[in-house]
Amino acid sequence: MRNYEVVYIFHPALDEEAVNAKLERFHGLLTGPEGSEVVEVDQWGVRTLAYEIDDQNQGYYVVAHLATEPSVLPEFERILKLDEELMRHLVVINEGEPTTGMSIFAEEPESSSEDDDDDDDDDEDDDDDFEDDGTSPPEFSGGRGRRRRVEGPRIELLNYKDVATLSRFVTEQGKILPKRTTKVTARFQRGLGTAVKRARFLALLPYVQDHER
Repeated sequence: MRNYEVVYIFHPALDEEAVNAKLERFHGLLTGPEGSEVVEVDQWGVRTLAYEIDDQNQGYYVVAHLATEPSVLPEFERILKLDEELMRHLVVINEGEPTTGMSIFAEEPESSSEDDDDDDDDDEDDDDDFEDDGTSPPEFSGGRGRRRRVEGPRIELLNYKDVATLSRFVTEQGKILPKRTTKVTARFQRGLGTAVKRARFLALLPYVQDHER
């Protein structure tokens, strides 16, 4: 038994009742084996696509977490491809991403006010010496590509549905920033590439910035 995440993009003309009927039929294929179950279903509703799919600029998004046997996936995806009102779908192994468009962050360490004062005094020096640990996205200032420490907790698990975070790693031309620019670990950079490609496939991010909406 494995945990999977399925993202559906239905035709925007479908209402919630019609979508639920389709989900019941689809998930019935996956929950047939003993022990299989639907863990969570999150209906995002109608959202604007980053680019047109089947001449539509909107889609009805649903994200579902399911536990099932890998052997049922081929038939499941065959049925999905036959549905003309399902514009696009993606089935991936669930690595712990939430169904929402949020990444998983580490807890912020507690710091005293004295430490905060010290940090403020050292900010200028830290800009030059700071080395990223690969789990926190860099920010850039000025025209020389200098980085500064990012406010907030580090990213423990980058969610491919987290468009806000992914957008920080994509250039104005729609290209993924290279590792020599992001200064993150090779592992994080590989995960970033996978996340951006999935987000593009699901029309959460554009392939190029000049997509007409």
